[in-house]
Amino acid sequence: MTATPPPAAAPAAPLSEAEDRQWASFAHLGGILSFLPSLIIWLIFKDRGAFTNTEAKEALNFQITLVFGYVVAGILSFVIIGLILYPILGVLSIIFSILGFLKAKDGIPYRYPFAIRLIK
Repeated sequence: MTATPPPAAAPAAPLSEAEDRQWASFAHLGGILSFLPSLIIWLIFKDRGAFTNTEAKEALNFQITLVFGYVVAGILSFVIIGLILYPILGVLSIIFSILGFLKAKDGIPYRYPFAIRLIK
């Protein structure tokens, strides 16, 4: 018996302009929850839409920067300063994620005011 190989999967179709803006804006908005939504969107759609690729990387870099901030706040919580940093980081995450969402949904690239750009 000869087995026929399974058919190769077709590459995913490129995103339309509206879909590209939609997923890019979701990458920013997902930052309110954690870095995972941005990471998942970037991994799935990076090859399908240039705008989504750029904006999801930007959102992911910002969320990774916040993770570093939370680690520092955790260490500094022994000296009370960290207890002040936790809510500040949370508020910054919400504000900048919403700003990124609003810009990206209109097709305007958004750069966070501070982010360690680990993913290029």
